[in-house]
Amino acid sequence: MSGPVYRRVLLKLSGEALMGEQTYGIDPAVAAQIARDVGEIRALGVETAIVIGGGNIFRGVAASARGMDRATGDYMGMLATVINALALQDALEQQGTVTRVLTAIEMREVAEPFILRRAVRHLEKGRVVVFAAGTGNPYFTTDTAAALRAMEVRAEVILKATKVDGIYSADPFVDPEATKYDRISYLQVLERRLTVMDATAVSLCMDNRLPIVVFNLRTPGNLKRAIMGEAIGSTVTA
Repeated sequence: MSGPVYRRVLLKLSGEALMGEQTYGIDPAVAAQIARDVGEIRALGVETAIVIGGGNIFRGVAASARGMDRATGDYMGMLATVINALALQDALEQQGTVTRVLTAIEMREVAEPFILRRAVRHLEKGRVVVFAAGTGNPYFTTDTAAALRAMEVRAEVILKATKVDGIYSADPFVDPEATKYDRISYLQVLERRLTVMDATAVSLCMDNRLPIVVFNLRTPGNLKRAIMGEAIGSTVTA
């Protein structure tokens, strides 16, 4: 069997990925399954960074729509991502995968502050690095944080884990006529307003020619298949 096609990757997880079938919070069984999948690719020698969202606990945009100050809501959302990062770290370390959480907002008692050289050194030593608290700035999503961190650590691809098996012309859960794209360009994603990642994140990836692979995380083994270069999900490239 041939080896992995990527040496260093960034996995983007939504906060909702940790909910499983719940409507709120973290399902330990789902966190354990994600940890097993990550541990599997780490065992192949793939240097793995993760950016996780906080939508399963708090979403700043939704709070802003109900009257909360947007910056305040976004900071609260960043703190939610730290909760998720610590839960994921615990799940990974229970599987025997050494993990470090680095946060864009300093909170030394629970995690390390984000320092680029330190993050890269952790990756080089074989540790999984979980980036939390987004970029540390309001008005930026964790999608943008994922694109930024991927560029900073020189990841070769962003693996965007979702609950569907790729990018569709419309929501496949709502529109049965929605068509799947196996490959699509950054410009097409932006022009068609496809909800792959937000426009800022896609533009960052386009400017730096960083491919995005969108796949279904809920299928066990899909993460390894993506790493091995199998044609799963959808790929966004130039």
